[in-house]
Amino acid sequence: MNDHLICFIICTNNELFLQECTIYINNLYVPEGFAIDIITIKEARSMTAGYNAAMKASDAKYKIYMHQDVFILNRYFLVNLINIFHFNENIGMIGMVGAPKLDKEAIMWNVYRVGKVISDSTIHTTYESELWNAEIPVYSVHAIDGLLMATSVDIPWREDVFDGWDFYDMSQSMEFIRRGYLLVVPEQNLPWCLHDDGKVLSLFNFNHYRKKFINEYKDEYLR
Repeated sequence: MNDHLICFIICTNNELFLQECTIYINNLYVPEGFAIDIITIKEARSMTAGYNAAMKASDAKYKIYMHQDVFILNRYFLVNLINIFHFNENIGMIGMVGAPKLDKEAIMWNVYRVGKVISDSTIHTTYESELWNAEIPVYSVHAIDGLLMATSVDIPWREDVFDGWDFYDMSQSMEFIRRGYLLVVPEQNLPWCLHDDGKVLSLFNFNHYRKKFINEYKDEYLR
């Protein structure tokens, strides 16, 4: 495992989104002594399958699984991630948005969430990059939104159960918790990322995978 390599992992089906996403990645300040890599997966049969393939292909200790339509605005993003991981060795995953507690319905956007993602109300605000330090809080959560999930340890994605495009993020959150790792979302004065996801095109399979999630994890997330 390369402790000084940070790998971005992106499942993609849109070349324009991918190009813009990588422009923002290449504009980030890279911590001294570190290097970055980008792995893209095209025509993945599921999010978990694509992420597993890329995870196995990279020896980077730090991996950032992100959507192709996420653009990282904070130039100190990588510095912040490394500092947070070093702050507490039990932190296994960092997200930009997360839920401190889930309810029995297991729908993340229906419960209280912490973190930020840029919205229409802030898109025209002058942006200044910010540095995180130990005096700035991080919030412990039970589930992290899949728009961006940064990890410091490799844990297989559950493609045996979640073989589509829904609930892969909540499943992976629970897999980290099962192994004793903390999930955190940092305090952000301004959102560190922009998620240009637009309108949800389809929730056709959402309930199918929600039921799978409940069956697999209900004895843990409802404690």
